[in-house]
Amino acid sequence: MSAEDSSWRTPEMESFHTRFSAWTPFSNKSLNRQLFQERVALISHWFDLWTNKQRQEFLFAIFLRCTKSQLRFVQDWFSERMQVAKVDFSTVLPRFISLYIFSFLSPKDLCAAAQVSWPWKFLTEQDCLWMPKCVKFGWFLPYTPTDNEYGAWKRHYVACVSHLDWLTPREAAAIYGTLNEPKTEDEELLERQREKCLRKRIWEEIALRNKELFKVRPPWVSGTCCSSVLKPRRQPRLSQTVRERVGSHEALEKQLVLTSLEILPKRSNISGSHSYPLLSKKYWHGVHKNDDSSSYALRPHFILISSRIPAYEMVVESVKAGVVSVVYEHSVTLESLLYLIEKALDGRKAQSMGIFSDGDSREINLLQGYKIGVKNLLRPEVRDFWEKLGSYVATEEEGGHVDFFVPLGASVLSDWLGSQWGKAPSSIYFCEAKLQTWSSFADFLEETLKTVRKQLYPLFKELQKSISGRMIGQFMFDTMGMTNILNNQETAQALADRLMELSKEDSERSVVEDNSWDTKSRLSKNNLNFEALINLERILQKDSAEKRTRVVRELLQSERKYVQMLEIVRDVYFAPLKAALSSNRAILSAANIQILFSDILQILSLNRQFLDNLRDRLQEWSPAHCVGEIVTKFGSQLNTYTNFFNNYPVILKTIEKCREMIPAFRTFLKRHDKTIVTKMLSLPELLLYPSRRFEEYLNLLYAVRLHTPAEHVDRGDLTTAIDQIKKYKSYIDQMKQNINMKDHLSDIQRIIWGCPTLSEVNRYLIRVQDVAQLHCCDEEISFSLRLYEHIHDLSLFLFNDALLVSSRGTSHTPFERTSKTTYQFIASVALHRLLIENIPDSKYVKNAFILQGPKYKWICATEVEDEKFLWLSVLRNAIKSSMEK
Repeated sequence: MSAEDSSWRTPEMESFHTRFSAWTPFSNKSLNRQLFQERVALISHWFDLWTNKQRQEFLFAIFLRCTKSQLRFVQDWFSERMQVAKVDFSTVLPRFISLYIFSFLSPKDLCAAAQVSWPWKFLTEQDCLWMPKCVKFGWFLPYTPTDNEYGAWKRHYVACVSHLDWLTPREAAAIYGTLNEPKTEDEELLERQREKCLRKRIWEEIALRNKELFKVRPPWVSGTCCSSVLKPRRQPRLSQTVRERVGSHEALEKQLVLTSLEILPKRSNISGSHSYPLLSKKYWHGVHKNDDSSSYALRPHFILISSRIPAYEMVVESVKAGVVSVVYEHSVTLESLLYLIEKALDGRKAQSMGIFSDGDSREINLLQGYKIGVKNLLRPEVRDFWEKLGSYVATEEEGGHVDFFVPLGASVLSDWLGSQWGKAPSSIYFCEAKLQTWSSFADFLEETLKTVRKQLYPLFKELQKSISGRMIGQFMFDTMGMTNILNNQETAQALADRLMELSKEDSERSVVEDNSWDTKSRLSKNNLNFEALINLERILQKDSAEKRTRVVRELLQSERKYVQMLEIVRDVYFAPLKAALSSNRAILSAANIQILFSDILQILSLNRQFLDNLRDRLQEWSPAHCVGEIVTKFGSQLNTYTNFFNNYPVILKTIEKCREMIPAFRTFLKRHDKTIVTKMLSLPELLLYPSRRFEEYLNLLYAVRLHTPAEHVDRGDLTTAIDQIKKYKSYIDQMKQNINMKDHLSDIQRIIWGCPTLSEVNRYLIRVQDVAQLHCCDEEISFSLRLYEHIHDLSLFLFNDALLVSSRGTSHTPFERTSKTTYQFIASVALHRLLIENIPDSKYVKNAFILQGPKYKWICATEVEDEKFLWLSVLRNAIKSSMEK
């Protein structure tokens, strides 16, 4: 623009001068305001015409261009005009109420709540919330948190949980695979409809049949027992409908289970002390198949087996099925033996009775103090015993007889004279092949024992003489006073003679020997005068004091060795790891070091103090000094050991985890484990010493009390200390047992695919039984005509509160003889809801029974008859025990 054009500009035109915009005047405020209002109205009109998505994009673009002050203005505007509907309760309520609300959350929910805000994170990590959850599982914090520290119990819980082997369903499917292939939605819908129709039809048929059944007998009677009386067209059995009907009444359901147990076949237990299920007379299979009388076949054969027989367990194993066997102790009386026979027979008479005991051709060593022979056969008590024993056996006209087996006097498999059954009596009671095996083993065992007795007889004789003399002398002088000894010259003379023999054997005690000879000569010459007895008592007291001193010194020496082993853990393992942590070359974190060594260092401090007290006492030791008060004081501080034993499983798992995850720690252990400094032991082996120490304490304290006179002041304190140590040792043994049971359950859970969690309080495994699962082709016909098909192999895991059923498979590895057994979980049934039904043997099936739960039913069979009866006996006792709780 030229200079002439700029000369004619007026001030009005200058007011329309613009800046940054061709539309907004720069200095004219009124025009600026007007144009701004028009543009706002235009944008508002456009905003009204836009869709919701377009409005959101427009607002998003506007907010991106806003500064922080402008965004704060928008926030304040909303907070003034919009009412707040929700408030964080943790900022309004008192803290203890907020913590009480958070205490109802699970650990997973607490961790999720900690991610909401900083106030929630602070509250959810408080120790008062996490400590009960750790203590519930026995996870104790291995150190005491400081006053300003929080979140220690949460970190301890997370550390303990991380050691557990938990798998999500997706991870388990990736590792173990799935049982079935996935189905489409249409296939699943059709299968559900088919199952629904089938279930409805079964319920209708069962309900109709139960109406007919209830008219004849109560619903809890098994169809097996009534089959010979009613013989219905379709065999009645406990159904799902009956179970659902009585399920609402706990008393009826309990009666249902108990009744199913009572109708099981029973037989006598081999031990004779506990009742094994006794075989029902209806299904008893007699041994003599050629007997014409049916009443005789109902009488069992009975065999008494002495526990004095070598390897009597093998004799018990050779007893035939159907023969009632009782093992009796050799130390019982004749009345107790008759009681065992009466209890085993349960009111029945035996077709024949055998007695398997030791003896020779002239007499039978039946019981301790009762050798049956020609000389004492007519004694009143012996004659009365045989008369009562004969009343339990059938008469001679009915084929009853009594057989004696004296295997150490003659062979039980030799020829028998006058056998009226055409075979040896041993074949009536025993399987001859198994009994022959026992006979060979017993002969070999007897020859071996004769050789051992011949070689060890001189040593045992000398040892017996020494021990008996010392025990008799110690007992007499502990229990008898001087007055009794003066009045009993024979006792004093015997003690003097024994002291003389002991003094000859101990060459180091020349003074004691001379005094003993002098004592004996004075006693023999002066007829046991008072001075000789005083010298005799003084000698024994001196000997007892010396023994007591030696035992106390041994206690000090063993305590010193024990403390040295604990110091090895501190010097070889803890100190280098702590130094590496301080020098910024950490091998383990501070938390892991605290978990591993905090408890063992406290134990070291406690035992170091105990060792110092023992050393100070022995420096000025005399027979009048006491050691019991020191041990009692130590026993009152055993809570230090409690923390160690509670955290001991966590310590071992931490060592294994750090060994696997941290290469530096793995190298550290490899360099220090099993060296000369560590006595060729590893870190876990060194940590075993505290648990083994209490057995040594008990043995040493018993020895100290044995050589402490009854009137000594230390006697009471020693008894108190022994009781403390014994009580704490029982606590350790119970903890070991619980850990072993938990590990056993974990092993079972690991080997069974798809198995639910088995670890519960007071649960333990009783027995595992391998059976074959059968399928009945037609259940409408009678039991004797039913055909069964073997479909699966099952393993039954019996616990004290439940029965776990799993399928069993066997896989073979190429070029190897060994096979691998795999298990797949099927179902678990609570014992108080489990029904058992026997299936009588027929030509199509043997050793079969039925297990019926609320949802499933299994027809099972064992390989041999003994396994069936043993399994049913154990199962019945377990069910009764679970229902009595």
